[in-house]
Amino acid sequence: MTAGLTAAGAVLGLVRDQIMAGYFGAGTGTDAFLVAWTVPEFASTLLIEDAMALILVPAFSRALARRSSALSGDPVRALVRGTLPRIVLALGVAAVVLIVAAPLLVAALAPGLPDPGLAVDCTRLTGTCVLSFALVGYCSAALRAHGRFLPPAAIYVAYNAGIIGTILVLREPWGVRSAAAGVAVGGVLMVLVQAPSLLRELRTPRRTEPVAAAPASTGEGRILVLGLIAPVVAFSLCRQSQTLIERFLASPLPAGAISHLNYAQKVAQMPMILSLMLCTVSFPVVARALAAGDPEAARRRVERDLLLAAVVVLVGASTVIAAAPRIVELLFERGEFTGADTVSTAAVMRVYALGLLGQTMVGALVRCYFSAARPLWYPAAAMAAGLVTTAAAGVPGAHYWGAVGIAAANALGITLSAVLLLRGAHRQAVPVRVGHLGEGLLRLATASAWATGAGWLGQLAIGSSALAVAVAGLIVVGVFVLFIACAAKAPEIPPLPRSAFRRTPHARRHRAAPSAAEAAPVEAAPVGGDVPLDHGHR
Repeated sequence: MTAGLTAAGAVLGLVRDQIMAGYFGAGTGTDAFLVAWTVPEFASTLLIEDAMALILVPAFSRALARRSSALSGDPVRALVRGTLPRIVLALGVAAVVLIVAAPLLVAALAPGLPDPGLAVDCTRLTGTCVLSFALVGYCSAALRAHGRFLPPAAIYVAYNAGIIGTILVLREPWGVRSAAAGVAVGGVLMVLVQAPSLLRELRTPRRTEPVAAAPASTGEGRILVLGLIAPVVAFSLCRQSQTLIERFLASPLPAGAISHLNYAQKVAQMPMILSLMLCTVSFPVVARALAAGDPEAARRRVERDLLLAAVVVLVGASTVIAAAPRIVELLFERGEFTGADTVSTAAVMRVYALGLLGQTMVGALVRCYFSAARPLWYPAAAMAAGLVTTAAAGVPGAHYWGAVGIAAANALGITLSAVLLLRGAHRQAVPVRVGHLGEGLLRLATASAWATGAGWLGQLAIGSSALAVAVAGLIVVGVFVLFIACAAKAPEIPPLPRSAFRRTPHARRHRAAPSAAEAAPVEAAPVGGDVPLDHGHR
């Protein structure tokens, strides 16, 4: 259900981009909006996906653990009273400062933008999400700590629905500003999706099993939180800053360059989103194995998941490269989005797809580093090295090849970060076999190259875009299946249907006694808050 809601949110995000392309095309207006879009992108990373969860999930887990032994009062409600007002005040002030300082922010992010005034207006509308996203992240962390996962998984469905609805209603009087207003509306809807579930949990607290661990003192807890959050925030900022570099370098280019980069990136990253969903859903298994003192079981699971994620993303990347112009034509070429925009976006998309395997490996490998509750700076250093590479290669790339050169620099930088993370993974809490993984990924990349060529040839003579994309995808999948089934020393990939079936209630009823990794209780949250922190209903 979580994966399904996440996929639905991603599909609605694609529909949102299609509506924007049809109504506003790829030009000065969309470039201005996408500069303002930087604010919700950063706010989402820090306040929903990473930092807020890392601070609050452990705090709520400790409060839940103390609930059974509390002599008076409810520790969870006390935590809410002590933290929520401060967070609302601090980030409310930050949102006001951002709205007031919007002209300075736009000048710093995109100094060559043709219409900075429009970007300032859009930034002031999107700036409201600093407060709303903070409330979203707070609710998500609290609900995950209580074992409630469906409301947090539905937030991006509500978010994108709010943006789409606002564009449809306000497009005529406001133009592209309606999309920025939709960000503000979507942020409120994300809060409303989760708030009722959290209020029910706070009104009717469930008694939980006490955790056999002495609670840390307040000072120790603060030190632990700061030590744990700093490396992860640094990693997230470095990873998200690649978008800043792209838009900074693209702002002096002809109008539409930022939009072409955005449309290409959103479509090309769909395979990465689907592949990382596999790792996200299976991450609790890895965490339980580590909690049970079984790093070997964790290693096996991580290696299988990495290879399976690589198959998913490479199949998608091969299809994107083979049929990029047909995909863009099918999705976007209508209304204000012209054939010239299709050609430019497809060229960028093909280059972006070269870095998809690196993007996926970074998202998956970082779990090996952050699965243990101790600060690790190596991932941030690896991302910083990739960021420097992106910037260094992007300057000449933008000068000589425009948006395509910027996309190539992005692919080069993220691939370097992935290689660095892979080389250092064997020394972490999950000691993966680097040589084994590297050999498997190389063989899968070889299959991807053959599949790309076969898919490209297969769709050349087909007139219909929809049929051409379908044929290219089928050919790519067929080549991969043949490779995995017949090639010598092909990586061993677990069948996805069997893996999914083993997690269903029917399969669990027919299993033997659970393994030590699965039976062990989870006493602390891994970084990212993916694991339930009490033993309530799932």
